[in-house]
Amino acid sequence: MTEKIIVLHPDLPLTARTEEGGMRSHVRSPSVALEEAIGLARAIDLDVVHAEVVAVKQIKPATLIGTGVVERIAEMAKDLEAGLVYVDATVTPVQQRNLEKELNCKVIDRTGLILEIFGARARTKEGRLQVDLAALSYQRSRLVKAWSHLERQRGGLGKTGGPGETQKELDRRMLDDKIKRLKVDLETVKQNRRLQRQSRKKEPYPIVALVGYTNAGKSTLFNRITGAEVFAKDLLFATLDTTMRGFELPSGKKAILSDTVGFISDLPTHLVAAFRATLEEVQEAAVILHIRDISQENTDSEKEDVISILRDLGIAADDPRMIEVLNKIDNLDDEERAYAVKRSDKHDNTAAVSALTGAGMARLLSLVDARLGKDRQTLYADIPLTDGKALSWLYDRGEVTERRDDETNAAVAVRLEPEDIARFTGKFGYAFRAAKKAKKVKAAKTAKKQTSSTKKKKGTAA
Repeated sequence: MTEKIIVLHPDLPLTARTEEGGMRSHVRSPSVALEEAIGLARAIDLDVVHAEVVAVKQIKPATLIGTGVVERIAEMAKDLEAGLVYVDATVTPVQQRNLEKELNCKVIDRTGLILEIFGARARTKEGRLQVDLAALSYQRSRLVKAWSHLERQRGGLGKTGGPGETQKELDRRMLDDKIKRLKVDLETVKQNRRLQRQSRKKEPYPIVALVGYTNAGKSTLFNRITGAEVFAKDLLFATLDTTMRGFELPSGKKAILSDTVGFISDLPTHLVAAFRATLEEVQEAAVILHIRDISQENTDSEKEDVISILRDLGIAADDPRMIEVLNKIDNLDDEERAYAVKRSDKHDNTAAVSALTGAGMARLLSLVDARLGKDRQTLYADIPLTDGKALSWLYDRGEVTERRDDETNAAVAVRLEPEDIARFTGKFGYAFRAAKKAKKVKAAKTAKKQTSSTKKKKGTAA
């Protein structure tokens, strides 16, 4: 049976916008914030029986929200048979205890609910480890002198606790031990990822990473580009585990697309720290696609939230690798859609698209292709026709723009990345000629022919 839940979004004073344990939230309308809170509750199939914005002029240290509101919600929870109340803010352990006592039901705050969602969504071993670490770190921060059973003293030997050790101290020590073990396991995962990245660097397949606010359409775009069938739904945090697939660009060059976890306002620092190993894929990416739901009322606030988290990872808002993708233009009216497309066409780092319908995808892929190819050099080489592997390598890894065959060799002009030039030379041993040098050689040969022809004419005349 689906559990009934009441959703409350406290509209806090501006001085309290920076919440303990979370990232700074940018100002957004309370109604939009409430819709997001409802979406979070529904993300784990909770039955939202009531939702409202609670105006908080002054924070109550004991309960966060006012006494009158608490009494009214207590009556409502009883009448609606709701066993859970979600407070869309960071609630201290003392406030949580007091609210549960007054409301006579379980209370969960924003961090707790996001952790519940992540726990339900994690599928891979790495994802579960990261969620477990974040959850334990969250639990440890809430071991305060708020519960009577934590004050009991217990004695014993060894692992059962020393003389006079309180239950709180024992619980904290047990959590610390679990956290240490999880960090060791995650460090192993981090090392494995580092080895995988080093292996990928040996092959010339650049990483294109998708980042963005949750439910911005990253997974739908991922499926559109790669032809994969990753789970995509109009749901907050529909996918959690990182997915990678290969795809081909208009130039024929191949790349790897990486879909990462979605961001959200006031993302718990526990989660940011736990998912740092996964987010390293973004730091190492050759191109970063920032996916925005342009049809959202608070799209600018969502953009700022994503940029804040990226900045925490060492990625600046004006990073040259960044391309802004204005997604869901199919949800706009004709005038708004035309404006979004016109706006994107003016910049070489913006594309207006619909991942659902495929509109604007050609421009997006051409932007990615151009960004990946900005360091490519056009070079010339003579490859024996018998060496099919070398020719195939150039077609597969580079962009062959010209080819002329004679009886023995293929003279090719190819655009390659600097690292690919070194790979090809090391693998096959053929040397490249620069374009200018090739032109000079060609010009020298033409001049030599003209001189020889002139001499012959003079000799005949004599």
